Amino acid sequence: MKADIRVALVGNPNTGKSTLFNILTGLNQKIGNFPGVTVDKKTGFCQLPDGRTAEIIDLPGTYSIYPKSKDESIVFSVLADKAKSLVPDLIVVILDASNLKRNLLLYTQIADLKIPVVIALNMIDVSEKAGIKIDVDLFSKKLGVPVVPISARKIMGIDQLKSTIAYANKIALQQDTIDVEVIAPQIIAQIKDDLKIDNPYFALQLAHQHETVSYLSTEESDRIENLEREFSFHSQKAQATETIARYNFINDLLYDTVKKPETAHDETVSNKIDKILTHKIFGFVIFFAILLFIFQAIFSWSAYPMSLIEDLFIWLQSIVSKTLPAGPLVSLLSDGVLAGLSGVMVFIPQIAILFALISILEDTGYMSRVTFMMDKVMRKVGLNGKSVVPLIGGFACAVPSIMSTRNIENWKDRMITIMVTPLVACSARLPVYTLLIALVVPNRNVWWIFNLQGLALTAMYLLSIVSAVLVAFVMKFILKARERGYFIMELPVYRMPRWKNVGFTMYDRSKTFVLQAGKVIIAVSIILWVLKSYAPGDTFARIDQKYSQSQYTKTMTPDSLNKVIASEKLETSYAGVFGHVIEPVIKPLGFDWKIGIALISSFAAREVFVGTMATIYSVEGDADKMESVQQKMHSATKPDTGQPVFTLAVAFSLMMFYAFAMQCASTVAVVYRETKNWRWPAAQFAYMTALAYTASFIVYHLLK
Repeated sequence: MKADIRVALVGNPNTGKSTLFNILTGLNQKIGNFPGVTVDKKTGFCQLPDGRTAEIIDLPGTYSIYPKSKDESIVFSVLADKAKSLVPDLIVVILDASNLKRNLLLYTQIADLKIPVVIALNMIDVSEKAGIKIDVDLFSKKLGVPVVPISARKIMGIDQLKSTIAYANKIALQQDTIDVEVIAPQIIAQIKDDLKIDNPYFALQLAHQHETVSYLSTEESDRIENLEREFSFHSQKAQATETIARYNFINDLLYDTVKKPETAHDETVSNKIDKILTHKIFGFVIFFAILLFIFQAIFSWSAYPMSLIEDLFIWLQSIVSKTLPAGPLVSLLSDGVLAGLSGVMVFIPQIAILFALISILEDTGYMSRVTFMMDKVMRKVGLNGKSVVPLIGGFACAVPSIMSTRNIENWKDRMITIMVTPLVACSARLPVYTLLIALVVPNRNVWWIFNLQGLALTAMYLLSIVSAVLVAFVMKFILKARERGYFIMELPVYRMPRWKNVGFTMYDRSKTFVLQAGKVIIAVSIILWVLKSYAPGDTFARIDQKYSQSQYTKTMTPDSLNKVIASEKLETSYAGVFGHVIEPVIKPLGFDWKIGIALISSFAAREVFVGTMATIYSVEGDADKMESVQQKMHSATKPDTGQPVFTLAVAFSLMMFYAFAMQCASTVAVVYRETKNWRWPAAQFAYMTALAYTASFIVYHLLK
């Protein structure tokens, strides 16, 4: 889609920037990377009242254009883009109306770069409720920019904001906020002259940030470095001088335009709630209870829709088998594509429920409290408090969580966080856990309200958290660094969840799961079907000849004979040969060659395990009775003893392996991309595989 105007959204964290972005763009958005860096770039399109289309760029949240992390460095990089590929025609600065003093620092910096600005005065309803009175007209007049009061959560003032954006090209440039040139007059004048720059604040920013601005040539960067020495320019001193001047301007502005109630209000409701939810004892008890509720809900609420999806695919497979002529194509469609697809689609209800509940916790502000509570625990194991954010995010997916470590300034803390995040139980493990738990853990309640299967799933998730913390503690002594990390976080006020946002999150994450996992699972399912449907030489022909003899045809029923033939063909197929090669290595864990095939295939992605099981065991089912993957695995027996394959010991041994093993190609790729060195993903793969094998071995031999 071609846009007529490019608009960037800029603001402090927790000002409602992402909410406004979602409202303006709706479903018309995409995620990519900023050119040359691995920082997420969210872009979308919005129709303006005058018929034009605006491209909306959601820049990372920052308190200032002086960066302290990779994410924050993007803001100035975009505004300073010499190639103009990302430079916005207009910036919408989102300010929290209830906390203007802190928010205005960023605005004054952007205003002095002389890019047209519109101010979205967000949370105006919250400020009015707190008794804060803002003279919006005078506020706008003093700054020389349009100011639009909005409430993104309540979708108030959005149409007025769109109209203001539409007429942005008719807006006069904003007034200066401070006299920039008095901060470092000599170096500013020289950079303006050397690089042909007419904006003094832009020249000052190049003096501060020339080492990280990509479009500057090496010669230009070296020239600025020489100027710093020549004029004794000290970046930190200049920043301090600038900040003091800006807050003097902000204080004068707020004195004239904002009136706060003279008497302090009673303690806010949020603070009262926090006394309980962030209590050093009760806070953790409540968090554990919430986790328990989530995992109970995943099992109990998803049972009926999962059953419907299973029945649908069983019906589809039976229709394909009965209506189409028998042959390789029908077998591929039924035992390959549909079997693999059912392994993806059946878990949509559980994925949707998990992300809906996590979205509610985030939207209400509770997840920020969890991060705050965990800070002390993290520090004891050698992590920065900011490490909690990617670790909590790891419940969803390790890939974006590892990318989110960019806001951790301390190198050691960031590397440890990257190395342990894949241990946290992500949504890809959920299908594996729920399938295996449903096989061996009874579906009954204890103490009236707790379901045994839900308790087992909760235990697996808690194990992932504990293991990540313990590994981090060990790495604290392995990795060496002198830097000290710090943790600053603003706790948002509690709010009711936005149900529309919860619904969108459910849809978006479920779609992502189906499209990303589905492509891999179906591809692997087709490859596995080929491997199990063909064998070296004339192996299959000899098996058919063997069982056509009267000693088999007269003593066995046709169904039994077909099962024996299918089972022997699977064992001698390419898949079977491969499985038997690795069986000696995994036999001490309680795994047979069929499980071995699933383990190897799921190193691409953990979810592949379910599709692999469905494909491999499709040959074991009755020809006249299509069964779900869970039923197939439940009825699987060992050929030599007739005992069930998936006993309690085998199932929990498998879960231990999947809890620790690095079975995600995407995570390996993103760790390399973030660290720029293959030794980190290699070391991560090695230690996680060793942990997986050891834990699986111990659990199997304790339970068998």
